[in-house]
Amino acid sequence: MHLSENEGIEGVRFAVTGGQGFVGAALCLELIRRGALEVRSLDLRASSSWSQQLLDAGVRFFQGDVRKKEDVEKVFRNVDCVFHLASYGMSGKEMVQAGRTDEININGTCNVLDACHEHGVRRLVYVSTYNVVFGGKPIVNGSETLPYFPIEDHVDAYGRSKSIAEQLVLKSNGRQAKSNKGTRLYTCAIRPAAIYGPGEERHLPRILSLGKLGLASFRIGAPNVKTDWVYADNLVLALILASMGLLDDIPGRKGTPVAAGQAYFICDGAPINSFDFIISPLFRSLGYAVPRVTLDTSVALAISRIILFMSTLLYPWLDSKWIPQPLILPAEVYKVGVTHYFSYLKAKEELGYVPVTSPQEGLAATISYWQERKRRELDGPTIFTWVAVIIGMLAVFSAAFLPPVGPLKWVLAIHLFVFRSVLAIRIVFVAAIAAHAGEGVYAWFLAKKVDPRNATGWFWQTFALGFFSLRFLLKRARAGAGA
Repeated sequence: MHLSENEGIEGVRFAVTGGQGFVGAALCLELIRRGALEVRSLDLRASSSWSQQLLDAGVRFFQGDVRKKEDVEKVFRNVDCVFHLASYGMSGKEMVQAGRTDEININGTCNVLDACHEHGVRRLVYVSTYNVVFGGKPIVNGSETLPYFPIEDHVDAYGRSKSIAEQLVLKSNGRQAKSNKGTRLYTCAIRPAAIYGPGEERHLPRILSLGKLGLASFRIGAPNVKTDWVYADNLVLALILASMGLLDDIPGRKGTPVAAGQAYFICDGAPINSFDFIISPLFRSLGYAVPRVTLDTSVALAISRIILFMSTLLYPWLDSKWIPQPLILPAEVYKVGVTHYFSYLKAKEELGYVPVTSPQEGLAATISYWQERKRRELDGPTIFTWVAVIIGMLAVFSAAFLPPVGPLKWVLAIHLFVFRSVLAIRIVFVAAIAAHAGEGVYAWFLAKKVDPRNATGWFWQTFALGFFSLRFLLKRARAGAGA
């Protein structure tokens, strides 16, 4: 397919569901850059980290829920092309919330299809997932000829619901508009690999938070396991090319649009091991411990099922911030521990898709983003240091001031063996508190110079942990002095 860069974009009105998300925002900005008449963003959020940039570019915001048909319909009026990106259940606690996942991914897609039919939308590009064909069995250089993975065999609601939604979208291809029988809705599905890039908000933040806490101490699967990733800019290009592939009014071209009713795998075209390609380099660049222990996929799967069971017990409270993200879930074990990669040959031949950013360039940009983000945030030790310091301080306090009842007898005995008297224990505790307080004050004054936005955080963290926190601030101060 050989069209101009802005074919089907200039002077055209677009709607993007999930337009304030990572990929949605990038897509909105690219459509504006290519001359779109209007770009409308439908998102459940009132704002995101991309909001100001989108507003400055002229994107129109509509806060709404794809589960509510009226919210969708008010955005789709007089729209020519829709990109349906809004989804739920891809990562973390969301994966356990099957009911909400089905509501958004299936019912929401039905509302999108109905609104397209109601308002005569001509093109619909649906963002799907590899998981519509992958469910834990190895796939090497797969193609679009592969059958859908059996619905009843999916291990998570996300893969199951996205499969159902994709099939609904593709079966709606060619449907006549309600008000104009001469207008048809042409649809296609883009199946992206795992997405990465500066600002990605589903996978990498969770992985890196585990790395910061010291909890990402293992890798899953053999070193020869390979999977696909796709850089955000490459995915945005594929989405735009797909919208062009649905045009039915190109001079000199007759018949059904080339992409109508089709699905396309989209990736960087370089299958890699997720730990070697992106996780380990990111950890090294941020000063986190690289995973050393290798878990067999079967062992990781057994652990993930236990975690899934525990998360399910906490289902009513999963939206609460005090419930941590699950360490890993079964679908995620399959994603990183089982080889599955696909060819983008069909997208290349029919849409003209070729990645514009190489994996090396994409990784470099991603690392740079996270290094800069780390410099803006409060840094600190692993969760094991927190636990050790807090338990240690509580032990000294209990030996110094609490009556020796039950297990506290042993605590007192150990401290007396070291310090010889209760008075000495009390002096040590008071001295430790004074030292922590002094270090906290010093950290606050130092942070005012080298990291003013986090000065209060540095004070409280250093007050709690003492030098174990202060050393991170001193390292940041030295780095700033040497820059």
